[in-house]
Amino acid sequence: YSAPYALQHRGQESCGIALNVDGVLSGYRDLGLVSEVFTKRVLEELPRGAKMATGHVRYATAGQRSRSNAQPMVLHHCKGAMAVCHNGNLVNAPKLRRKLEMSGSIFHGTSDTEVIAYLLTQNRLLTPNIEMAVSRTMDDIEGAYSLVIMTHTKLIAARDPNGFRPLCIGKRGNAYVLASETCALDTIGAEFVRDVLPGEIVTITQEGIKSDTRLCQKQQTAHCVFEYIYFARPDSVINGVSVYHSRLMAGRYLAMDSPVDADIVVGVPESGNAAALGYSLQSGIPYGTAFVKNGYVGRTFIKPKQSSRESSVRVKLNVL
Repeated sequence: YSAPYALQHRGQESCGIALNVDGVLSGYRDLGLVSEVFTKRVLEELPRGAKMATGHVRYATAGQRSRSNAQPMVLHHCKGAMAVCHNGNLVNAPKLRRKLEMSGSIFHGTSDTEVIAYLLTQNRLLTPNIEMAVSRTMDDIEGAYSLVIMTHTKLIAARDPNGFRPLCIGKRGNAYVLASETCALDTIGAEFVRDVLPGEIVTITQEGIKSDTRLCQKQQTAHCVFEYIYFARPDSVINGVSVYHSRLMAGRYLAMDSPVDADIVVGVPESGNAAALGYSLQSGIPYGTAFVKNGYVGRTFIKPKQSSRESSVRVKLNVL
């Protein structure tokens, strides 16, 4: 509960937790924030004695806003069960979905995560272990994906060969932790170990942790710059780079690249504040606060109308 809560900034649409109790997988997921979905009553009704668990917060970038698209997705098949968590987007999801539907797969949602889940299931039925099923699935899917997959005995982490989305490994006592950002590790008192390599498959069992790097370095890595600019929490470290420092330096470089004659530098909360401060430090222009975010109204999105000349923007702003 605490780790997904710490990652709430990555998704405010839905959330879920899957548990492994004596090899039996079960889960609870719904639309809403972590604090709204996992009330005291819901937490008390979850099975006790779990040796493994996965959690997820979703921000819809593919698929509709519906409970069926919430994660983790728990699937049962003749060789067992698995819970799948996915961060990213597949560029070939529509093609794979049509192929799966033609072979008899019945989809309950509209997300590309369900495509990954069905491919994992098909490959698991044809392979001797889950690691090989993950590897074969990675051969088929294209795009951005960081995956955490839980079976009755294993916890698997996989990152696409480009390394678009972050995924890291932590440790707390004898327990290993997988998370999109290091801020989740800090919240639960876990120590950062390392990032999952692009293309790497990490397997965690009772015996410890092992790594499969056969899919690594097959192509040039291409991290998503938007993680540093917007997605990630400023106190996280991604690929060895502090998110806050990267935003500060982005402002400094912008001041060097695009100097302006101005009286004040203002940042747009929250992620723009650090960049604005960097611009101010580099340029010498005073830093000020003109935009204040209301912390009590939740997240909002504004889509400006552009249907008439009257609604056109008449004032040019350089926004950090």
